Amino acid sequence: MTTSAAADGTVGKALSVLDQVAEFGRPVRFNELLATSSYPKATLYRLMQTLVSQDFLAFDSNQQTYSLGIRLVRLAHAAWRQSSIAPVARPIVDELAAKVHETVHLAQLDGGQVLYVDKRNAAVPINMFSQAGKIGPSYCTGVGKAMLAFVDAAELDHALKKQSFYRYTPATLTSAKELAAELQQIRQSGVSFDREEHEPGIICIAAPILSSKGRPLGALSITTSTQRKSLADLEKLRPDLLSAAAKIASAVEHWQFPT
Repeated sequence: MTTSAAADGTVGKALSVLDQVAEFGRPVRFNELLATSSYPKATLYRLMQTLVSQDFLAFDSNQQTYSLGIRLVRLAHAAWRQSSIAPVARPIVDELAAKVHETVHLAQLDGGQVLYVDKRNAAVPINMFSQAGKIGPSYCTGVGKAMLAFVDAAELDHALKKQSFYRYTPATLTSAKELAAELQQIRQSGVSFDREEHEPGIICIAAPILSSKGRPLGALSITTSTQRKSLADLEKLRPDLLSAAAKIASAVEHWQFPT
């Protein structure tokens, strides 16, 4: 049980169970959850029964498995409409993807990590980690670094403490000092690059989506593989990327959503 879950009482415990089910990425049996849960068997069972009765979890009596429930799907759609820049940005993302013929990602910061809120695949898709709804690291992704470069000092300090600095590839930045130096360069150039830092063979150019006060509302990237393009090729797409990011920033400037 996390400290925050304990502090938030029953609601915090229930949410931590939902997180646990989600982490499996598939229907899961009670004993599997119990094996990794910090709650006693009776407590875990009671929480899960409540979640099932409220449609936050679904129980398959034939397979004896639990999965995320339909109510979460409804809430996710509502959150996407109300708390994400994706609905407003959609036509601009579509326009950019059609113009550059490469994968386009739209992302926002979530607790120091990257939340991918929309994605357009290239005509010939590339297999990669990122999908709309997925959480990824910010220290080794183009969109993540683009946003971190423009957050205020307090938020940056908080975000840096959330980074694992795990070395995914030989190109991954593995310290806060290395990242800070690159963020300074990004602030000066206005764009960031993923130089195969998260996945081998995957590169991107990314730009922050900034409010009129310079606060990052999100980030936009054009992503491809080293088999198709080089970083120099992506650099040529900088004007299209910056133009699209500016259009999205203008479109969401007066739209209220959680900061």
